[in-house]
Amino acid sequence: MSISDNLQAIRHRIADAARACGRDPADILLLAVSKTKPDADIIAAYAAGQTAFGENYVQEGCDKAQRLEEAGLALDWHFIGPLQSNKTRQVATWFDWVHSVDREKIAARLSEQRDPHRPPLNLCIQVNVSGETSKSGVAPDEVAALADAIAALPRLALRGLMAIPEPTDDVALQRRRFAHLRQLKDDLNARGHRLDTLSMGMSQDLEAAIAEGATIVRVGTALFGARS
Repeated sequence: MSISDNLQAIRHRIADAARACGRDPADILLLAVSKTKPDADIIAAYAAGQTAFGENYVQEGCDKAQRLEEAGLALDWHFIGPLQSNKTRQVATWFDWVHSVDREKIAARLSEQRDPHRPPLNLCIQVNVSGETSKSGVAPDEVAALADAIAALPRLALRGLMAIPEPTDDVALQRRRFAHLRQLKDDLNARGHRLDTLSMGMSQDLEAAIAEGATIVRVGTALFGARS
């Protein structure tokens, strides 16, 4: 199947999952995870109507963003991988969103390095909802303090939370992890934040994520095929 066919199939999956839980499919953004994929694949997805793309690696993502901007494509770039403090300037320059903030230091550097003439950089806090020692993300009980710190920084817009739970085929466990992230967002909004984003769910578990309130689902393999 072509990338266009895959994209249509994923959109149908998202729409079916949304309607199954009484949600409007238009409230859910498909983020095409294009890491390790060539420009030609991104252009093919763009031709089929996809405009939001996610990258995990700083140099690769910035190079793609620059090349495709020069080629005239109007794309929204989301950084979704671990971010080191010495790479924040590039991300602040080329990306529209960062989903993987889990330290105040990273947020502060992004704030300092974002061009004040550009729109604020949209941020999500990455939360380690499954407690895996190998996984990035702030612990759930540390989310509130980090959110308060980020909200005070200029040139940033704290939009929501992101999680990558442990892979599992247990749908009940998938939903518990995603429900935990949703509850954390609700708790932050009760404290006065105005978060509107839950970045959660990938190719294998997007139905469970949508049932628990996902507003962004991150899909790579089902769209572009296995990682090259």
